[in-house]
Amino acid sequence: MSSFSSPDKEKASEGDIGSAERASSNGSYTPPPDFRLHRELKNRHVAMISIGGVIGTGLFLGTGSALMNGGPLGLLLGYIFIGSICYCVMVTIGEMISYLPVAGGHIKLAERFVDPAFSFALGWNLWYNWTLSAAATIINFWHPGVNNAVWITMCLVVAVGINMSGVGVYGETEFMFASIKVVTIVGLIILGIVLDLGGGPNHDRIGFRYWKDPGLFVQFYGISGMTGRFLGWSRVVTQAAFAYAGSEVVAMAAAEAKNPRRNLPKAIRRVYIRLLLFYIGGVFVIGLAAGIKGLPAVINAALLTSAWSAASSDLYIASRGLYGLAASGNAPKIFLRTSRSGLPYVAVATCASFSLLAYMAVSTSSGMVFTWFSSMCATAGLTTWFGIGVIYLRFRKGFLAQGHKIIELPYSSRLQPFAAWWAVSASLLTLLFSAWEVFLRDNWSTATFMTNYLPVMLFPVLYTIAKIWKRVPVVKPDEMDFHSGIAEIEAMTHADVPPRNFVEAFWMAVS
Repeated sequence: MSSFSSPDKEKASEGDIGSAERASSNGSYTPPPDFRLHRELKNRHVAMISIGGVIGTGLFLGTGSALMNGGPLGLLLGYIFIGSICYCVMVTIGEMISYLPVAGGHIKLAERFVDPAFSFALGWNLWYNWTLSAAATIINFWHPGVNNAVWITMCLVVAVGINMSGVGVYGETEFMFASIKVVTIVGLIILGIVLDLGGGPNHDRIGFRYWKDPGLFVQFYGISGMTGRFLGWSRVVTQAAFAYAGSEVVAMAAAEAKNPRRNLPKAIRRVYIRLLLFYIGGVFVIGLAAGIKGLPAVINAALLTSAWSAASSDLYIASRGLYGLAASGNAPKIFLRTSRSGLPYVAVATCASFSLLAYMAVSTSSGMVFTWFSSMCATAGLTTWFGIGVIYLRFRKGFLAQGHKIIELPYSSRLQPFAAWWAVSASLLTLLFSAWEVFLRDNWSTATFMTNYLPVMLFPVLYTIAKIWKRVPVVKPDEMDFHSGIAEIEAMTHADVPPRNFVEAFWMAVS
C-alpha cells in the first residue's frame, strides 16, 4: 500500500499537509494553503515527544500520595492497570494515525469514522483538558518562601515562548527536556535499588520491609476489609491516570512530523519499554525505598524542568486540538490562521491565555488547586482514551468492509481489536469509580465530585448538543473516507537513510 520516495521529494511536499483535508466531503472546513501546519518534527523529535508525553509531573508529584492511599502493592497494581490501558490506547491510535497522519489527530479521525458530533465532543474535551496546568505545586516545592506568582510567571513565559517559536523549536526543547527526565528517572530507579539493597551510608538493607509493615495495602479512611483496600486502590488508579495522561500527544504531532508513516510506527513500537521501565519500574522501587532523606533537594531542578516540559506539551496539545476543532468546523475559523512558518499562533495565544488559571494557586493552596486540576485532567484524559477506542472500532469496521486488509496499514498490532475494546471498557470502569468514596456516609465533597465527574457528564452533553445542531447521522462503514490525502501522504514517505557508521547506527536505535 505504501510507496516510497526520495528525501528530496519529501522536502518538496512536507509543507503541504492541509491537502489531506481538501478532498473531504463531510462538510468540514478546509484550510487554504496559507493556513496549514508544516512538517518540521524529525524522527528524534517524535521519539522524544513520545517519551515526554509518557513521563510527566504526575509521576514525580503524585506517587507519594498514591503510595499513602494504596500502599506499595496497591500502588504497583494501580499503575499496571492504567499502564495496560495506556498501551492499548497507544497501539490503537498508532494504527490509525500512521495510516492517516492528518491535522487534528484523533479529533479529525472521529469526524471521518464516527460522526461530526463525536468529533465535536471529543475535541472540546481534549481542549479543556490540556488548558489546565499542574506546574504550581512543583514550583512552590522548589522554593516555598517565594510567592507562587513569580514561579508561575516564569513557567508560563518559558512554555508560551517555546510554543510561539514554532514546532521546530518545540521539538528541540522537548528533546532536551525529555532527555533530562529520562536520565532523572533512570538515576532514581538505580539509586532506589542500591539503597534498598543496603548500598546507603548506613548499609541498611530494606528489601520488602515496607511491604510487611505497614503492609501491602492501605485501609482507605480507616475502612476495614476489602472495601477499604479497594477504595485506596481506586484513588491510586485515578492518580495514575493523571500520570499517564498525554501519551497520545504523538497523534497530535503526526501532522507536523516528517516521514510520518516511517517515524510514527517506530515511536509506537517502543512505548511498552518506556511504560515498563519508567512507570512500572519507578513505582515498584518507590514502594520499596520511599522516604529517602535529602533526595527532594537533589531532584528539584529535574522537577522544575519537568514542569516546564509538561506546561509546554500541554499548550502544544491544546493549541493543535483547537486547530483540529476549527479544521472540522467545530470552532471559529480564525483558529486556523497560521504564520508563514506554519505556526497556529491564534490557537496558541488563545490556549495560553487560559493558562492564567494557574494563578489560582496564589490565593488558594497550591496543593488543593493541583488536586482539582489533576482530577479533571485524569477524568478528561480517560474520556479521550475511551473516544480513541470507539474511533478505532469504527475505523477497523469500515476498513475491512471496504475490502482493505489490516496488512496494508503501516503499523498494526496483533492485540487488535481486543486492545481497543479494553481501552473502551477499562476507561469507562475507571471513570465510574474515580471518586466513589464521596458516596460513603459522611464523606461527601462537592469539590471532589465535580472535579472527577464533571468531565464525564460534560461529554454526553456536548455530543447531544452537537448532534442536534449538526443533524448528521453516524458515518456508515461503506461510506467512510479512507482515501482523501493518501496520495500526498505516500508522496512524502521514503525509506530511512542507512547509517554510515556504528555511531549513527547506535543513535538511530536509541532515538
